[in-house]
Amino acid sequence: MIDNLDRAIISHLQYNGRMPFTQIAERVNISEGAVRRRVKRLRDKGLMQIVAIVEPHELGWNEAVLIGINVQGDMTDEVANSIANLPEVTYLFQAAGEFNFFAEVYCKNREHFVDFLNNKLQKLPGVNQTQSFLILKMHKLSYRWGEAEPPKANHTHTLGFDYGQ
Repeated sequence: MIDNLDRAIISHLQYNGRMPFTQIAERVNISEGAVRRRVKRLRDKGLMQIVAIVEPHELGWNEAVLIGINVQGDMTDEVANSIANLPEVTYLFQAAGEFNFFAEVYCKNREHFVDFLNNKLQKLPGVNQTQSFLILKMHKLSYRWGEAEPPKANHTHTLGFDYGQ
C-alpha cells in the first residue's frame, strides 16, 4: 500500500528521478535510510519505476500515431498481448466505446508506419479493423500523476501532503 509519505517521495522523483535521497529526506522530514528503504520497497514490488524519458523525435522516431483497434471478441487477451509485444507500440489500453483498444505508436517515418500497419498490426490474428489518427502536435505529455505543481524546493513536507497550501 502506498501511504502519504510514499506519495511525497514519489512526487519528488517524478520531477527528478536522480534527486539524491538525502535531499528527499530533508524535504519530507525523514532519514535518508528511510527514503532508501521506501524507494527499494516500491521498486521491488513493481509499484514504481525510475526511467529516462526521451523526446522520441530526438531519437529519430518522427511519426506518432494513435490507432483505434477492433478485435474478434473471443481473442481480446491474445490480441492485447500480441500488440503489446510490438516494439513500435509505446502505450496500449483497452477501451469502452467504438474501439476495443487504442495503441500509441511511434515509427521512424511514414514508410515505417505503413509497413508497421500493413505487415505487423493488421496481420495479427484477431485484429478485425484499425483506424489511425496521426498525431500532428503534442500539447502535453506527462507521467506525473497526482501532483499539479512541482514540489517547492525549500518547503518541507508534513504527512498531510500539502505543498505550498
